Amino acid sequence: MSEQSNLPWEAHRIVCHLDLLLADREMTLTALAEAVGLTVVNLSILKNDRAKAVRFSTLTRICDVLGCQPGDVFSLASPSDLK
Repeated sequence: MSEQSNLPWEAHRIVCHLDLLLADREMTLTALAEAVGLTVVNLSILKNDRAKAVRFSTLTRICDVLGCQPGDVFSLASPSDLK
């Protein structure tokens, strides 16, 4: 049995880097929320790795506003990082 199959159903290894991207651009979460058309609460959930899903349309807007690629926003943590 793989290590991944031992994880609870809601566990994931996707890490969001919005905090770094915002800091690099000297932009606040509030400014990003306004530019993207989302609430600060929803962006905060995403930024703090508590989101269960993200729509491609939302990801597209985030990337357009921040001038980045999806791989800049998210990365995949190694299984050992979860221990």
